[in-house]
Amino acid sequence: MYQHQVSKRVRYGETDQMGYLYYGNYALYYEIGRVELLRSLGLTYKVMEEEWGIMMPVLNMSTRYLRPARYDDEITIKTQLRVLPAKDITFHFELFNPNGKLINGGRVSLCFIEVASNVRVNCPRPLLDLLSPHFE
Repeated sequence: MYQHQVSKRVRYGETDQMGYLYYGNYALYYEIGRVELLRSLGLTYKVMEEEWGIMMPVLNMSTRYLRPARYDDEITIKTQLRVLPAKDITFHFELFNPNGKLINGGRVSLCFIEVASNVRVNCPRPLLDLLSPHFE
């Protein structure tokens, strides 16, 4: 398993009338977790797209809301890869409020698409090479 965590403060423009993080913005927090997990491996989406010729569109997303995140809360986003990717890659998320209480959990699955052909492919070997040591 590989995991990473990052913090993000809830901004005023991300909240609804109640001062809660708007439910549709949780996907953006998942993206932050996903991007920063890859960055922690020394990888960026830019490298994947421009150098490897691979894009990762979302296949599905699920989320569960347990407690609200509020304006100006510093949220901890914990992201995990629980299995080595093959055809798909699935990221698991847990979001915690400043008191360490779990407020949200979710999962996002993506696939790998070759940019040049727009054809679905297996996980690129360089990504497997970066992840494999964490699954031994």
